[in-house]
Amino acid sequence: MGVRRALLDVRPLRSSAPYRRLWAGRALSGLGGQMTLVAVMYQVWQMTHSTAWTGAVGLARAVPLVVLGLFAGSVVDRLDRRTCYLAATWGQTGASLLLAVQGFLGGLPAAGVVLLVAVQSCFGAGSGPAVRAIVPRLLPEDQRAAGLALDRIAFQGAMLTGPALGGLLLNGLSPGGCYLVDALTFAAALYGARGLPRLRPGDGPARPGLRGVRDGLAFLVRTPVVRGALLTDLATTVLSMPISLFPLINAERFGGGPGTLGLFLTALAAGGVVASVLSGTFTRSARPGLVMLGGSATWGIALALFGLSSHPWTGLGWLVLAGAADTVSVVCRGALVQRHTPDELLGRVGAAEQIVGQAGPDLGNLRQGLLADATSGLTALVSGGLLCVGAVALVGVATPGLRGCSAGSPRPRGAAVAGAAESQKNSGKGADPAGARSV
Repeated sequence: MGVRRALLDVRPLRSSAPYRRLWAGRALSGLGGQMTLVAVMYQVWQMTHSTAWTGAVGLARAVPLVVLGLFAGSVVDRLDRRTCYLAATWGQTGASLLLAVQGFLGGLPAAGVVLLVAVQSCFGAGSGPAVRAIVPRLLPEDQRAAGLALDRIAFQGAMLTGPALGGLLLNGLSPGGCYLVDALTFAAALYGARGLPRLRPGDGPARPGLRGVRDGLAFLVRTPVVRGALLTDLATTVLSMPISLFPLINAERFGGGPGTLGLFLTALAAGGVVASVLSGTFTRSARPGLVMLGGSATWGIALALFGLSSHPWTGLGWLVLAGAADTVSVVCRGALVQRHTPDELLGRVGAAEQIVGQAGPDLGNLRQGLLADATSGLTALVSGGLLCVGAVALVGVATPGLRGCSAGSPRPRGAAVAGAAESQKNSGKGADPAGARSV
């Protein structure tokens, strides 16, 4: 029984048919998305032979999520969430089909390919918050952390196998073939979406426009557990994200061979898969906040030790540990955010999570790359890991509720929106203030 409790909890797949269909569809479409990323990079490189253009692909994926995320989350909190997810998935499918058409016919310049990637990401800005608002309605409270662990293992599985499958398809077909397969995988996502029940937002739907966005931001600012969870994620990614350093570390320490370089990302993903398989050890924890802080600190320590390691296999071992710690932190953070967010704010808070998850790693890779250029890869890795540990400790000390919150704490019910609306009423202001801002 002890061994069974340590393994991945699959109760969500057994107990909820809508969640099972949603999970399977998203797992397949995630695999197709990883294949498309490889195909886009390959096609843009073949057209331009410019790293600036391949870098623009990442920018095209990130900017719409950051710019549109909170507005999309506000829409999710106003309308039926099933409808929002269906619309976003149809949009992503259409973008994949357009990519496939241009891949087979040719003639579209690199800027056009990047634009289609950006269009698909615009629909992804709505898909992510919708899913984050849907899943808590499909699962009982005691299975939501297990659902997040299942989502994580699907993501890590796509990271491990998607790029390799994309490479095989590129060899046998063309970029158009990869895009077409991606579009077909969205059929599974659409099937999962169509099987969902109607999911209207809870009490107090979001106010339109910037007012709804402002209410979501106000909730984030004044809710210590949610704020601390997102700050912890930013601390781990912005201060210590290592991926941009892998080519340099590989050349400096491990001979520069392509085989070793490929193993770095594989090691991170493998650690995440192992942690997901053994996720019963932490999804049932009575203190998810402490587990999240511990996982984030372990990530930083493992990366610092990777920087200090001169032996390739020892270094890969530290990356496996870092990948496992990252999964522990991500799953516990998601469970905390879901538990401490009222239903009517799940879309906006889910959008904030998506923005942090996208922008944090991008900023972290940029920061580490600049620091390594000014100093060395060793300095960037070790200092980044130690800064991460220090920042996580600071968040833990400054947020006692994060350390002390239990898995059985009551779920809030609409106080955030009610408070924001009452504040507007008392102040006599119906329009957005000039200082309204977005993350």
